[in-house]
Amino acid sequence: MTRSPSPAASSTLTSLGPLAISLPLSIVVPAYNEEQRLEPTLRRYHAVLAARGPAFELVVVDDGSTDDTAGLVERLAPELPGLRVIRSYPNRGKGHAVRVGMLGARGAVRVMCDADGSMPPEELEKLLAPIAAGTAEIAIGSRYVAGAPHRMSQPLYRRLWSRLCNQVIQRALVPGVLDTQCGFKAFTAEAARDLFGRATVNGWAFDLEILALARRRGWALVEIGVIWVDDARSKVNPVRDLVKVVREALTIRRNLRDNVYGLPQAA
Repeated sequence: MTRSPSPAASSTLTSLGPLAISLPLSIVVPAYNEEQRLEPTLRRYHAVLAARGPAFELVVVDDGSTDDTAGLVERLAPELPGLRVIRSYPNRGKGHAVRVGMLGARGAVRVMCDADGSMPPEELEKLLAPIAAGTAEIAIGSRYVAGAPHRMSQPLYRRLWSRLCNQVIQRALVPGVLDTQCGFKAFTAEAARDLFGRATVNGWAFDLEILALARRRGWALVEIGVIWVDDARSKVNPVRDLVKVVREALTIRRNLRDNVYGLPQAA
């Protein structure tokens, strides 16, 4: 028998418009065919969030999965209060899923993290500290900033891919940002609405687009060294995905030049 989704635990994407702020913190987890590895990540994050208080939400955006990712979240929701899923169909890419989650979240601060749990939830306080102190509106986790206590057990080819991506990206759009691709980033609600409301990239380079827009819009941004643990089951294909990132980076440069984002122009 087919289970009907619980209204409290599941919703379907109908609009990208922002909702009212009603919670201190939202964690947004984009997921595509993550049924087999998502549960441990959700349980770990929920335990840390429940211990720190106050109210929070843990939002999984199911990006058109062909497995039972959304069903898993719905089954866990009664046990993990604050957990909910947004179903976004068809599959459009990680960038689109994060955008849906950030604009559909209700938190005053909104954090994106990956479904594989490569960023331990114990690092949350470190990431949130600059925003809480009022010294930044965007905080991005970094594996490469000086003193970053990351644990990288990646194969050599993955490390080279990551470094090469960041070199290409830095030179193209965001010089000075050492790690654009770490999937652990926090935004104030205002910054999230402004940036994700303008974003267009659905693929791997969505982080780059958001950071480039943040620079243009003048949002205060800081890199925070974080622990990061490699997942051997990563879906990254170094050659294919590097080509995609470069292509999307060039598109973003062109979009900035042509002001596709509708940014205010200097007089």
